[in-house]
Amino acid sequence: MKVIANPGLVFLVIGIAVLEIVLLLPPIHQDQSYHSFADQRKFWGVPNFWNVVSNFPFLAVGVFGIWLVLEARNSPSFLLSQERWPFLFLFLGVGLTGLGSAYYHLSPNNDWLVWDRLPMAIAFMAFFASTIAERIRVEAGLWLLGPLVLLGVGSVVNWHQTDDLRLYAVVQFYPLAIIPVMLCLCPPRYTGTGFIWGTLGWYVAAKILELHAVDHGIFALGQFISGHTLKHLAAATGAFWMYLYVARRRPAAHQASS
Repeated sequence: MKVIANPGLVFLVIGIAVLEIVLLLPPIHQDQSYHSFADQRKFWGVPNFWNVVSNFPFLAVGVFGIWLVLEARNSPSFLLSQERWPFLFLFLGVGLTGLGSAYYHLSPNNDWLVWDRLPMAIAFMAFFASTIAERIRVEAGLWLLGPLVLLGVGSVVNWHQTDDLRLYAVVQFYPLAIIPVMLCLCPPRYTGTGFIWGTLGWYVAAKILELHAVDHGIFALGQFISGHTLKHLAAATGAFWMYLYVARRRPAAHQASS
């Protein structure tokens, strides 16, 4: 497997190019049909019950993930204590997604969708920073954590104020596209890369399940469960794979021997 000489510079140039190209496109507005989920059943006084309660696995993974990272100060999961910061933000974002998405699904609309997307943007950017720290340079990932999280939050605020999804789309999909390239071309600092691939795979599955046609198509099969409810469970499973990654990873052979 070929390793590129200056991966940080290459990915920075690609990121800037992608951002410039996307910002040259016409504004992308929020489709209001997005809020029309298939399963709108009400149980025990809770509207859209299954789309609400299916968010609580995010909360569980977030809480246990934060606890894991805080307790891992002297564990082999982190060669340097500072490397815990991206994962603290990642699991904080995952946990808050459970609360924010549950709140949004009580009454789906653009204003409440903000509280769903804000913590997700934090999780996306922290995931990206953690990968930069492991695959390119620890100092780069730690230094970029703050700016990336601010970019993620800013992209949601910008969408809410302008009804333009372009910047948020970059925040969500650029890491999803570039992280696999990092995994293939940059040497790992830790073992357990398979767990990261698992996270990416579950997230792709979640994006497919949330498609309007898939959401409604699955629900139409027997009105037992909807695609969007399964989307929450798939995405939470992906977050759990990041929990497993942190819990089980160890320094790579070339790191342990150095």
